[in-house]
Amino acid sequence: MRWAAGSAVVLALLFAGAATVASARGDGDGHQHAATPAVQVPASGSADAGFARDMAVHHQQAVEMSFIVRDRTDDEDVRRLAYDIANTQANQRGMLLGWLDLWELPKAAAGQEPMAWMATGQHAGHDMAGMPGMGGGYESHDGSLMPGMATRTELGQLRRASGRQAEILYLQLMTDHHRGGVDMARGCADLCTVKAEKRLAGGMVEGQRSELEAMAGMLKERGAAPRPDKVH
Repeated sequence: MRWAAGSAVVLALLFAGAATVASARGDGDGHQHAATPAVQVPASGSADAGFARDMAVHHQQAVEMSFIVRDRTDDEDVRRLAYDIANTQANQRGMLLGWLDLWELPKAAAGQEPMAWMATGQHAGHDMAGMPGMGGGYESHDGSLMPGMATRTELGQLRRASGRQAEILYLQLMTDHHRGGVDMARGCADLCTVKAEKRLAGGMVEGQRSELEAMAGMLKERGAAPRPDKVH
């Protein structure tokens, strides 16, 4: 029941996100106030669109891993964390995809590599070189498309694990995932122009940092630790 309830929240936040952007574009009530110019819709190659596309993909894997571990352990603390992550990231993913729909932009940009939108920071006076994988050094491999994403091999290992082994692997993989997600969200907070999206990105940074601290503690309780901080 708890996990099924998340779908209702996803729909609610998707509609909320739609209303936010509709208002920002000036079409929320069907007409535009003369004194308020319409906000320009982001271009397909903009940081706003790129972040929405990439983070939607990134979030989808977090939801997938959370559902996997739910069935691989009976530990209430891990299952509760997994529920919270799946619920939060599914909600945020719905908002991101909703914005792309409202902007009438494709959810996948043909011929555009993941994270290409980060390169705009080099032309806008932002230094993204210190973020893992953001300087063009990340190579997609084994299904891992962006920094922090688990590989197909790692997802297979999680599906085969059980009990404490599944808990530790999930916490390690999700720690990597959050590290990559925080860096992406910081990039949008710096580069995106749509205020609602910048606020969402800032909220992601704070929320995932808090979860990183919680997961470090949970790993310690299980005699384990996060994997080395590196680009995976």
